Amino acid sequence: MSSVQRSFIFSAVDRYAGLVLFFFSTAVLSRLLTPGEFGIFAVVNALAAVIAAAFQEFGGANYLLQKHELSRGTIRTAFTVTCVISLVVALILLASAGVVSQIFGQESLRRGIQVSALNLLLLPVSGTLAALFRRDMQFGTLAICNLASNVTIALVSIGLALLHFSYMAPVWGGVAGSVVLMIMLLSWYRDFRVLRPSLSEYRDVLKFGLYSSGVSVINIFYNLAPQLFLAKILDFTAVGLYSRAINLTQVFDRLVTQVLNPIIMPAIVSRRAAGADLKGVYLDAVQLLSAVQWPFLTFIAIMAKPIVLIWLGGAWLEVVPLVRILCLANLALFAACLTYPIFVAVGRVRDALVSSFISLPPSLLALLGASFFGVEAVAACALLTLPFQAAVAIYYLSRHLALRPGELGRAVVTSGVATVATALGAATCAALIEAGTLNLVVGLASAFVVGPLCWWWGLMATGHPLLQHLRQAAAGLAEMAPRLLPSRSAL
Repeated sequence: MSSVQRSFIFSAVDRYAGLVLFFFSTAVLSRLLTPGEFGIFAVVNALAAVIAAAFQEFGGANYLLQKHELSRGTIRTAFTVTCVISLVVALILLASAGVVSQIFGQESLRRGIQVSALNLLLLPVSGTLAALFRRDMQFGTLAICNLASNVTIALVSIGLALLHFSYMAPVWGGVAGSVVLMIMLLSWYRDFRVLRPSLSEYRDVLKFGLYSSGVSVINIFYNLAPQLFLAKILDFTAVGLYSRAINLTQVFDRLVTQVLNPIIMPAIVSRRAAGADLKGVYLDAVQLLSAVQWPFLTFIAIMAKPIVLIWLGGAWLEVVPLVRILCLANLALFAACLTYPIFVAVGRVRDALVSSFISLPPSLLALLGASFFGVEAVAACALLTLPFQAAVAIYYLSRHLALRPGELGRAVVTSGVATVATALGAATCAALIEAGTLNLVVGLASAFVVGPLCWWWGLMATGHPLLQHLRQAAAGLAEMAPRLLPSRSAL
């Protein structure tokens, strides 16, 4: 088994274990917190995420991953720059918490923002060490550390919610998880010398960080802007509903994209260094990703109502139309996770920033206008903005890859067949549920069987290349199993 395949398996174990904990904790917290309380947490989390993104790219994971030659001085400088910026940002966040809470007309935000600022002081250590483990393809170690962190977040959040900590329960849970992650990474890496202060290569760190941070901030702000607009223009209940809809829509990202993200950057950079044809790499990846993303999102859109009723409960039924709209809009982002790594690999991070500045500001204005018409209008706006953003990104990529529209179309046509087959199977089960022939649990369980079977038929009928990759992955798992299981002599 290749190192990339092994890394994928460990990354998948890491993300899927986290996903199981996410589903469990979300199901429990949805019954302990109201949509309004969850909305306050969502705004706190959104503000913290945007601010964290502003400094993490200055010496963060992407900088350390893209360096061809990584010296101890480079690591120390990256860590030092990140630490200094995080300390300054954390102090600014603490000082401005009161002002932010007044802007949104919700005094409860003050305490949440102040506690979230603690996370900023922990991220430089965990971010630097996690990037070093990723660079060395040590995803097994990362899986163990992340699992410990995710278990802590779930247990602390649920425990505090039961003790009536309200929206602060998941906030404190996030801080507790960050502490555990930092301790685990430190105990595993042990070479504390890389965390000594240094500014020997600060020019290179800042040069990369200016472009990379700009890309990260504008993209994360765009993703979280609807929640901030809704909080200001409507109310925190609308924020809670939209946030839950986003959570369900982004299950594909948690299942697939987040599994691939830690591997994509180092894999593409190494392929580029080896002289590989990046256009071929890109088209192959697009073909594989669309064959999974399109059927998955289509399935979620069709089965949204039974999923919401079983997972979140009847109090969250207003989420269903939002989920369906957002799933359809996100079909346009089938190649989004490849865009930034390709720009980095060809040495054109600047183009990533330029394409974001072209597509995202108009999209933000559209979202702001839609916020005055309600949460469904905000979701519907994505049907226009996401395809526009995808088109701009692909245009800029095509300039470096010599990519023609016909080549991209041919790469995804077989994925469309698999998507239609999946939709037919899911729609049949959804119709039986609505007719009362199947109850919610049996109907959803049937859909989880019928949908994948129809998807597999679609792959088989078109001879999709994904089949070969799935066979290789199965063979790799079979190869690894004897090494993971204890031998008889050890029993």
